[in-house]
Amino acid sequence: MINPKNIRQRFNRFSIAALAVVYCQNLAWANCDEGWLTVDKNRDGDVLALYARNSGDFPITYSVRIGSDSWTEGNSSDRRASGTLEGRQSEQLMALPDVNGDTSDHISISCSWTLGSRNASHDDEYLYLMPYASGTSYRVIQGFDSGFSHRGAEQYAVDFRMDVGTPVHAARDGVVARVEESNDKGCWDDGCGQYANFIVVMHDDGTTGEYYHLQKNGALVEVGDQIEAGQRIGLSGNTGHTALPHLHFAVYKATRRARYQSVPVTFITADGVVFKPRRGHRYLAVATQRVGD
Repeated sequence: MINPKNIRQRFNRFSIAALAVVYCQNLAWANCDEGWLTVDKNRDGDVLALYARNSGDFPITYSVRIGSDSWTEGNSSDRRASGTLEGRQSEQLMALPDVNGDTSDHISISCSWTLGSRNASHDDEYLYLMPYASGTSYRVIQGFDSGFSHRGAEQYAVDFRMDVGTPVHAARDGVVARVEESNDKGCWDDGCGQYANFIVVMHDDGTTGEYYHLQKNGALVEVGDQIEAGQRIGLSGNTGHTALPHLHFAVYKATRRARYQSVPVTFITADGVVFKPRRGHRYLAVATQRVGD
């Protein structure tokens, strides 16, 4: 329930001496995706060029910091680069002088990335379905701006009280970009977020719809699947940072330096349009996004 997306960012700091390729990953979580953001190096004469490469099929926003205690320019000990890479795309980060051929022995790299483009613009006119079956309703236990944990990056997330095994349905069309369903643990301690099962759907406006705390083996879709709003995609659970079974749903966009931010969305229900889901309320889901149907 608290910050389930803390697993979304990958960060690592290490020396790249003797490495031809540097994989950015989170060493604290062995199950995190590896290889989406890669920093390659290419030596050409007296220059060492560093490149950021997206090894995945979906856009990512990244931030890379190159540090060296031997640099004196501008009294700065590090240099930064950030941007967005489309799937399978690469771009040069920077070129460093390498007169003696040992520059890589004296630098370190910090990197982070998040799914999606920082240039994404959410379609605020889109009407989202509730993330459960038509004709059913579930109590909201946290809505927008909840003082408990829906602040900052999670400001516009919604938590629905659901028993384990409850069908989860897509709130919007898109392509499945990430799936995690191997975990079977839910807990309240720091670090429990790494045990969350989830489905991430890439929307056509560059934002992502994300469904968290699914049960083990609770994904009914695979990466690359094209899904439609209302389609059954998973089974709710109680995995990750959670105190009780529930579904965490939110739409996110990437921001500067590989951060992310939830965005406000509008839902269509049997009772009409809902702009701000409220704690304690139950909203009856409908099968269509057309108002009045």
